Amino acid sequence: QVQLVESGGGSVQAGGSLRLSCAASGRTFSTYGMGWFRQAQGKERDFVAAHTWGGGKTYYADYADSVKGRFTISRDNAKNTVYLQMNSLEPEDTAVYYCAAGESRGLRVRVAEYWGQGTHVTVSS
Repeated sequence: QVQLVESGGGSVQAGGSLRLSCAASGRTFSTYGMGWFRQAQGKERDFVAAHTWGGGKTYYADYADSVKGRFTISRDNAKNTVYLQMNSLEPEDTAVYYCAAGESRGLRVRVAEYWGQGTHVTVSS
């Protein structure tokens, strides 16, 4: 059974940084896409970042326009873990952040097969 477990959320002041982690279990994710979505209170769940497999040792990272240049997604296949480094945080980044995983071609169009439970991020001004 596939499980995704997020950690690293918390409260931070604007301009600060946080690093989210998502530990995956139940299968090998090295050829899978892994990513992050977020949902602010009263809003729909939005795409944040994805890290997808392009064959061989090639991976691609893509980001929502709102986080480009501030957030970085990476993975450690040996640990089956994906990370989201968030810098220059803004109050608008406040949300529940969800880890997601799925076929890379699916995740590139924002379709995930598996979801974590979510971790809260609060950014105060």
